[in-house]
Amino acid sequence: MDRPVRPRLASLSDFQFGAVATETIEDALLHFAQQNEQAVQESAGRMGSFRETRIVEFVFLLSEQWCLEKSVSYQAVEILERFMIKQAENICRQASIQLREKTEPQNWRALKEQLFNKFILRLVSCVQLASKLSFHYKKISNVTVLNFLQALGYLHTKEELLESELDVLKSLNFQINLPTPLAYVEMLLEVLGYNGCLVPATQLYATCLTLLDLVYLLHEPVYESLLRASIENSTPSQLQGEKFISVKEDFMLLAVGIIAASAFIQNHECWSQVAGHLQSITGIALESIAELSYAILTHSVGASTPGRQRPVPPHLVAGALRAATSPTHEAGGIHPK
Repeated sequence: MDRPVRPRLASLSDFQFGAVATETIEDALLHFAQQNEQAVQESAGRMGSFRETRIVEFVFLLSEQWCLEKSVSYQAVEILERFMIKQAENICRQASIQLREKTEPQNWRALKEQLFNKFILRLVSCVQLASKLSFHYKKISNVTVLNFLQALGYLHTKEELLESELDVLKSLNFQINLPTPLAYVEMLLEVLGYNGCLVPATQLYATCLTLLDLVYLLHEPVYESLLRASIENSTPSQLQGEKFISVKEDFMLLAVGIIAASAFIQNHECWSQVAGHLQSITGIALESIAELSYAILTHSVGASTPGRQRPVPPHLVAGALRAATSPTHEAGGIHPK
C-alpha cells in the first residue's frame, strides 16, 4: 500500500490564543450557543448510537495514518454518525410504510448485509469528505483511499468511491460542515484567555485534546456514569436514558467539562476559578460542570502514571470538585431536557 508522505504535523505551539478581536469572539460565541441549542433540541432517540469505541478508534487511527489534523477526526466521526442515523431512519421508514400499506416486505436481512458490507467504504468516505473541509491543510486523494481499501481486502473503483461520497452528501443534504466539540473548546479557551484565566490557554489546550480523544473513545461509559450520577441511581430506566440523549448532544456542556477537567489536572488549585469563568461565560450551572468533570476524570486519572504506582482514588477527585462547588452559585446539576 502506498503510504502518503508525512508532512510536518501542526504542533501545539502553532496555536495562538488572544489574537482575535473581542467583537469577533462575542459574535462567534453567540453563534456557537445558538447552534448548540438547536442541535440539542433536534437530538433524536438514536443519536450517539454510532459513536462506538471501535468505530471512533478506527477513524482516529486512519486520520493519524493519513496525517490529518485533529479537527478532521472529530468531523469525520460526526459526519458518519449523522449519515448512519439517516440510513437507519430510512430503513425504519420503509418498513413502516410497507406495514401500513400491507405491501410485499423487502428482504431486511439483505438490506442489513448491504449496509454492513459498505460500512468501511462509507467510513472512509466520511474521513475523505472531512479532509476536504480542511483542504487548506491536507486532503486525501482517491488513489490513497483505494490503496487503503485494497489493503483491507475491499476492491473498489474510483467511480464507486465518488458515488459513495455523493451518497453521503445527498443523505445529509450536503450539510457536512458539522460542529464538533473541539470548536467549542477552542472558542471557550479563547474567551478564558481574555478573562484572565490563571492557567494558560495553550497549556490547557494540550490536555483538552487528550481528554476529548478519551471521551470520544469512551463515549458510552463516560455518559453512562454521568447519567447515574445525575439521577442518583445505578440502574437508569429506558425512559431516563432516552431523555438523557439531549445531554449527550450538548457540545457546549462537553467543552466546558473537558476544559474544567483539564484545569483540574494541570492545577487543581485553579479549578474553582476556571469553573467560575466557564459558568459565567456559558450559564451552565457550576454543579453540572463539576459532575461532568468528575465523570471525565474518573475515566482518565485511574491509569497508573510514571512515578505513581497506584491510581488516584476517585473519591479524592470527587471531593475536591464538590468542595469547589460553592452553594451560592447556580445549582441544579445535569438534568435531561
